[in-house]
Amino acid sequence: MAGNWILWTLLVSLSGCASAPRAEAEANVAIPPAEELDQVAGITYRNRYALPDASAKLVDNQGNGRAELYGVRNFRAVLSGIYYRGGANNAYNKHEKRGNSNPLPAAGLENLCREGFSEAVYLYPTNYGASAKSVRCRTYQGNENVLTYEQISPLKYQRADQQKLLNLIYDRIRNPRLGPIYDHCWNGWHASGFVAAITLRQFCGFSKEQAVAYWNKNTDGNNGNSKNYNKLRAQIAAFAPFPELTLTDAEKHQLCPEPSTLRFR
Repeated sequence: MAGNWILWTLLVSLSGCASAPRAEAEANVAIPPAEELDQVAGITYRNRYALPDASAKLVDNQGNGRAELYGVRNFRAVLSGIYYRGGANNAYNKHEKRGNSNPLPAAGLENLCREGFSEAVYLYPTNYGASAKSVRCRTYQGNENVLTYEQISPLKYQRADQQKLLNLIYDRIRNPRLGPIYDHCWNGWHASGFVAAITLRQFCGFSKEQAVAYWNKNTDGNNGNSKNYNKLRAQIAAFAPFPELTLTDAEKHQLCPEPSTLRFR
């Protein structure tokens, strides 16, 4: 009997040891992103910039509509609460008027910083060298913030540039401490529309036809049958998503516009 008792005790002990790693693993399982999405993926800016769809503008073509964002043009949401697109208000600027082919004016960078943006990307190289590369400020909520201002040229159609742009967006979905991102060209139509279109293909499941239609719609009619525009449309259609950058269905539902209507859910 004593021998049986010792054997039974040993088996129970071994069984407990075998189960311990599983218990530890379960304790370390990350909460699925969708379960914390209201906290980690842009709820603040979905409420602050309550745009109904991916064509609606918070700031119009002449830079008016939202005083806190003065310095941008044609400001639209792409991934609601996370990623916004548009232009730079230079030609219509009431305070810092200059040629249209320029980066964001100083006040535009300052205002994005105060709004809590963590990143802005200028999508053409023209005159970028004279711009500030970062801006430090206090946000409208009173928090310290640093806005980084980068330059990436997506219309060179280089795969590495596309990946970098998409990674910057993905980082802001995954990291709740990072404020939203603003990608801009001059008017907020062509280069910014290209980046938005491949983003919708990458993260939101847009077909090539849906992404091209999105680009056309958001050029405000500036999408003629030119060689450059036809090449841009062809590049949207040819884009192949990066397999390592994916969202859950719940995340898509929260962040993405509906492909046929462009309405946010």
